[in-house]
Amino acid sequence: MKTQKFDVSSRRQALISLGALAATTLIRPKSILAATPARERLRFALLGDWGSGDGSESRIVNQVVSAHGQAPLDFVIGAGDNIYPNGCGRDFERKFERPYSALLKERVRFYTVLGNHDVKEGRSDQCAYPLFNMGGSCYYTIKKGAGLAEFFMIDSTDFHLQQAAWLEEALRSSTARWKIAVFHHPIYSSGKAHGSDVGLRKKLEPLLTRYGVRVAFSGHDHIYERTKPQQGIQYFVSGGGGKVRRNGVDLRSPLRDVSYDQNNHFMVIEIDDKQAAFKAISETGEGIDGGSIKNA
Repeated sequence: MKTQKFDVSSRRQALISLGALAATTLIRPKSILAATPARERLRFALLGDWGSGDGSESRIVNQVVSAHGQAPLDFVIGAGDNIYPNGCGRDFERKFERPYSALLKERVRFYTVLGNHDVKEGRSDQCAYPLFNMGGSCYYTIKKGAGLAEFFMIDSTDFHLQQAAWLEEALRSSTARWKIAVFHHPIYSSGKAHGSDVGLRKKLEPLLTRYGVRVAFSGHDHIYERTKPQQGIQYFVSGGGGKVRRNGVDLRSPLRDVSYDQNNHFMVIEIDDKQAAFKAISETGEGIDGGSIKNA
């Protein structure tokens, strides 16, 4: 797996690099996928830790809506902590339906996984909530693009033996060109607050590597990070959809490839048969990372 990337050694250098990055390394959708038939490409947004219901969430919503206006999003992935502080269904309208009404009116579907805040009181509410499209189950798969991609939506708040058996069978039987995992707690992270969940890594990573997962997205740490690839898998932490932890990156971490912790952010990902192009965008619309992951 090869990635296009840039490297920074400090937060100051990262911020200085933003202007150049937007002009050089961010890959524009039309230049990548113009010749690809519509059924063989996907464009989606991803964000984690997003259901704050305040101005921080609203600023990200504006950017997601703007991205949809530039080129339609097929769907949105939520990487957990969808509704603060406890996930309860009584907050769905104020912290999700109203903020994202513009996308919901255009029938853009949201698919979510559970975060630690969601399960304090809202596990059953969220799993059964039609607009989160979990189908009544806390872990499930999404097949998109006529075999192009399959998303394995994992409940990292309770990764028990039954779920592990389900995941192994789902991965084994998948024939998708891209296998993509989504789970809230990152197994590789340079975040100061939480960092890598090593216990979950021991359970999850052998399955991801054995069955050819290419990309994994998580939230939980309220930062952006693209780690150095681990055993052929590109991991992202995207936990700034509604809450950011400024100066939350451990700059000494050997896992860091690119990281950002100064504003909220979200991601836009475009997939075709040969590559997955990604952009991370701040709440002000600035590009903070971008590149592409080649398929084998």
